[in-house]
Amino acid sequence: MQRVKYTFYIIMAVLFLSSGKLSAQNRQVDSLVRLGDSLRMEYRFEEACRAYEKAVDILEYDFADSLMIEAVSGKILLAENGLNMTGFAYTPKVVDRRKFPLEDFFLYFPLEDRSWRLAPNQLDSTSNVLSKALYAPSDAGRIYFSAEDQEGFRNIFMTELQDTVWTYPVTQNESVTMLSNEIYPMISADGRSLYFSSDGLYGVGGYDLYVSRWDDDLQGWSEPVNMGFPYSSPYDDFLYVSDESEGHVFFASNRECSSDSVWVYVLEYDSMPVRHSVEDPDELLKLSRLSVQEETSVPEKSDDAMPESAAKDRYMDKMAQVRALRDSVSYYSSLLDEERSRFALSNDDAERMRLAEVIREREAKVPVLQEDLNRTISELHEIEMEFLFSGVAVDPDKIMAAATEEAEAPEGYEFIRRSLGGPLCLDIMRPENEFDYTFMILKEGRFAEDNTIPDGIVYQIQIFSAGGKADVASLRGLSPVFEIRSDSGRYTYRVGLFNTFDDVQSKLDAVRSRGFRSAFIVAYVDGEETSVATARSLESGGAAEEAMYEVRIVPSEGVLDEAVTAGIRQHAAGKDIARTEAEDGTITFVVGPFDVKADADALAEFINASGSSEVSAEVVAIDAVNQ
Repeated sequence: MQRVKYTFYIIMAVLFLSSGKLSAQNRQVDSLVRLGDSLRMEYRFEEACRAYEKAVDILEYDFADSLMIEAVSGKILLAENGLNMTGFAYTPKVVDRRKFPLEDFFLYFPLEDRSWRLAPNQLDSTSNVLSKALYAPSDAGRIYFSAEDQEGFRNIFMTELQDTVWTYPVTQNESVTMLSNEIYPMISADGRSLYFSSDGLYGVGGYDLYVSRWDDDLQGWSEPVNMGFPYSSPYDDFLYVSDESEGHVFFASNRECSSDSVWVYVLEYDSMPVRHSVEDPDELLKLSRLSVQEETSVPEKSDDAMPESAAKDRYMDKMAQVRALRDSVSYYSSLLDEERSRFALSNDDAERMRLAEVIREREAKVPVLQEDLNRTISELHEIEMEFLFSGVAVDPDKIMAAATEEAEAPEGYEFIRRSLGGPLCLDIMRPENEFDYTFMILKEGRFAEDNTIPDGIVYQIQIFSAGGKADVASLRGLSPVFEIRSDSGRYTYRVGLFNTFDDVQSKLDAVRSRGFRSAFIVAYVDGEETSVATARSLESGGAAEEAMYEVRIVPSEGVLDEAVTAGIRQHAAGKDIARTEAEDGTITFVVGPFDVKADADALAEFINASGSSEVSAEVVAIDAVNQ
């Protein structure tokens, strides 16, 4: 996705809403989406895909807003991810599990006493529904923590102790921190594994558990890997802690419990877990419950009558619907509270207008869900009345326990509640207003303070060129933007400083989405512009490839006059001339390729020196990437 996390939930929260009564078609789509959600929560990913796809078919037939289609398509992706993940499940040995309040569940993990600091605190100025505290032992020399970045997403930051002061917190590399929310980062005892939860990476919905390994060559964290079933689930799974010395691992999840509580699972540590395929949804659901191993003794028969299997299954299905709807009401209500808080704290008029609209639409959604919940509860009561008329006394807890096959193990884990730590009091270094050259998309773009390209292999994204100096509004939120002025007075603007091709390529679409449809990648080696192919070859340890060049000519009226055409024939005899048109209507003539840069420079200088302000030319190093 995979970075659809927080934005995805906002879209889904306002999906299918209107100021008045929902249309019949929107109700049908809404019903299909909720059916898909319910099936996905039961690990019936293939059936969920069909429900979501049917909803998309209706939306596409009705020419619905593309945002609606995109949101439901995102749910299809979650279900498809679930299907793929069923081939790599793991069956751990469950030592124990216990339900704790969401507010302080983390205090029951086997970590240092007084090591948890409630948010907000010195490092984390906010808290969300799940991320309630920050792990910071008093003897720590390095702290990894989750906090909001400039875009409002919760990312993973790190600060470390140097002598008597702490470094200014920095985000981790792009493979870990993206346009999503990451919470509860925890480092393994050997410092080589980073465990955390994210709601926007490859997963099946909600927060999933991931692990990144330290890469000595890159001196950074590797691409995160979803820990798979049963650690991850369609619910929220978080705070993975490995206690290898005691042979246990721990994590928390809100699967199959109320919104104000979570399960804390204790599993046996396995240094070499064997993955296997679990295609049966019922088996996968049973595996995900992580029930404690049952006693081998035969249970005594009960004198209480139990409903027949078919009736019991019908009752269980209705109970599951009630739970799902209750969770939905609670979930949307909590989102509504968060948006009201954001509205109250925001000083941005445009943002307040957007939030006000979201709040109005979300307020209309909750009563609809509550109505469905009330109707489903009535249907559940009707089934209970049928049992009573049949002479069967219904005990919901007993039916649920029998259906989920839950039983207490003869021996469990002894949970001990730790104490909270005091307020954080760290002496943190403050940067002297150093310019941040990290690629960012901000509310207002920024020019680089220093246009010097550093040594080594560096990639940038060229966004546009102009006859005059650009203003900040022209940057459309991009930072840092480098300005290059040619001898002819032409200005060229390029964004970012990227050290790997994979990194710059991953940002190209984001730049183009800001309206720079013709943006392309350029490369430097030790400050000298070269072809991307050459830089990539050097990056991979190979020999430099011979660079090729082309001249891009942009006439303001889209037509080349006779003088320029004659100059092209003179300076570029035998070269290809291609005409291209960008989405904004800009016409560009491309002449080349040139083996020698001086030849390309000669043609560009001739055109730019022609004295006409109606045409401009620039030389570009080319390769297959930017074609």
